[in-house]
This record gives sequence, C-alpha cells and structure tokens, in this order.
Amino acid sequence: MGKFFKELKNQSRPKTVLMEMFSYIKIFSAAILIAFVLTRCVIVNAETPTSSMENTIMTGDRYFGLRISYLFEEPQRQDIIVFKFPDDESRVFVKRIIGIPGDIVEIKNDTVYVNGEQLEEPYLKEPMALGQNMVFEVPADSYFVMGDNCNSSEDSRSGNIGPVSRDDIVGKAWFKTAGGGSNMGLVK
Repeated sequence: MGKFFKELKNQSRPKTVLMEMFSYIKIFSAAILIAFVLTRCVIVNAETPTSSMENTIMTGDRYFGLRISYLFEEPQRQDIIVFKFPDDESRVFVKRIIGIPGDIVEIKNDTVYVNGEQLEEPYLKEPMALGQNMVFEVPADSYFVMGDNCNSSEDSRSGNIGPVSRDDIVGKAWFKTAGGGSNMGLVK
C-alpha cells in the first residue's frame, strides 16, 4: 500500500510543476501586457539628455508624462509638455508652454512678453541673455514652447522646432526622478 501512494505522489508532481510554471507564465504575460498598455496609452517615460529645462528638470533626470492629460482639456500657458521632436518623431522633448494659439510672443531686451504683458518667469535658471529681439505669432492649433534654461535651449525660437503642433503633444510632464533615484517629485 505504501508503494502505491509513493507512485501516486510521483505521478502528480510533474503536473504540479507544470501548473506552477504555467501560473508564472500567466503572471509574467499579464505584467508585460499591463506595462505595454500603460506606456502606450497612459504614461510616457523619458530621460532629459540636455540642460534645457534646468533647474526644473535636470540633465539625466527621468520624467513621466501623462498621455491622458489633454484628453478633456487643452494645454495651458506654463504647462510643461512632452512632445515629439519634429525631425525625428521617435524622440520626445520636454518644454514649458509660453504661448497658446493666437498669442503674440515677443522677446525684447531679453524679456519675454505675451500679448504685450511681461511674462513672470520665477522658474528660470538664469536671466535670458539672447541679445536680439524676436516676435512670434502662435498659429492656430500650435503652442510656443521654451526651456527653463532659455540660454541653452532648442525650442520654438529655433527653426528646427518652431511652434509645436497640438498633434505632436504626447502629454503633460507630471513626475520626475533624479538620475540616481533621489530628489523625486512633481514637475511644476
């Protein structure tokens, strides 16, 4: 009788191992599917390669943007957005919205004016030292963006980027982590 139970126990073991392996495969597959849906539909995860947004987002910081932020509302001035780079849509940039459709953005004597009013920019890393005056009219369905480190930023002032089309906006920057994982926080 003891021999019978030993054989029965040995026969059920392979089924148990297979069932356990199948359970792990299901969990792993579900995790991959959830991660895929989150990164394609809900969040964008990117790293800041340059100093263009310092001191708000530092070089090497990772930031997360919410893709769903502008599903029910339009982007606003001062929002920090994630958008597709015009010449290479596989890359994303992060900048602050300065002008919305129809605005006149003027840079005069190293000061930014929007519709004739001086823009308050407490987030700037340092005062602008552009040395030239510029005027931009923001086209319909587009946004004028600048980096917080305006002296070292490729942004809407540049012909490479220009005004950012609404269709190129991926989401609103929401959360950041420092390159080493410390200094986490909301992007503002």
